[in-house]
Amino acid sequence: MATEHVVDAAKEGPANSTEYIIHHLTHLTHGGFNLDTFWVSLILGVLFLAVFTYAARNATAGVPGRLQNFVELILEMVQDLIKGAFHAKSDLIGPLALTIFVWVWLLNAMDFLPVDLLPMIAQHLGIGHLRVVPTADVNQTFAMSITVLFLIIGFSIKAKGVGGWCKELFTAPFHAHGVGAVILAPVNFVFQMIELLAKPISLALRLFGNMYAGELIFILIALLPWGVQWMLGAPWAIFHILIVTLQAFVFMVLTIVYLSLAVEQH
Repeated sequence: MATEHVVDAAKEGPANSTEYIIHHLTHLTHGGFNLDTFWVSLILGVLFLAVFTYAARNATAGVPGRLQNFVELILEMVQDLIKGAFHAKSDLIGPLALTIFVWVWLLNAMDFLPVDLLPMIAQHLGIGHLRVVPTADVNQTFAMSITVLFLIIGFSIKAKGVGGWCKELFTAPFHAHGVGAVILAPVNFVFQMIELLAKPISLALRLFGNMYAGELIFILIALLPWGVQWMLGAPWAIFHILIVTLQAFVFMVLTIVYLSLAVEQH
């Protein structure tokens, strides 16, 4: 997107319903890079770290405050999930699961802001387009899921060694011996690749699909008359709280399960 196009769009604005929808589904880009996704994700990540760091430094053994209670509640939930799903030992899995849940929830929760609020502010600053829900951008969800893929490979190699991991690629799931092992090796490798690649794809598309649909519904509701917006928008926003939380929870749980499977012998 050229800079001139951004400025022109800021001055003119959408002229009809179709342009309104397209306007709200268009990213602020530069050189093919979605700047809005990057900056919103970065700001929310810093906010998450700042709040949890503050809570950790001001934690007390006495009567805890509301923030400490809230943080401890999330920590206990994550720890309980890890105990039930991850049976190996790792110093990384706890912080990773906590970061995924809170950060993804914050990214999803940007959908609760009024559709026109931040884009309108951006227009007054000369910025033509601004999408504020990073997880409605497939680039963001795939970036996170590909990171999980690298972690899966890393956890597997750490638990089994490079040789053990490579051996598993050609011997599972159809274990055989002798000539049968040689014949089934390519078949096993194909199945292993399908299983490995299906994990990040399922993580990315599930989160993206739900959040993109939610964002689109809010945009469509914003096109309705003011009174109807409240009648439909309020119930949908309440229901969307469940979607936002559930999608963050599912992304975290699946990551824990995938990493648990990675360290197990097959």
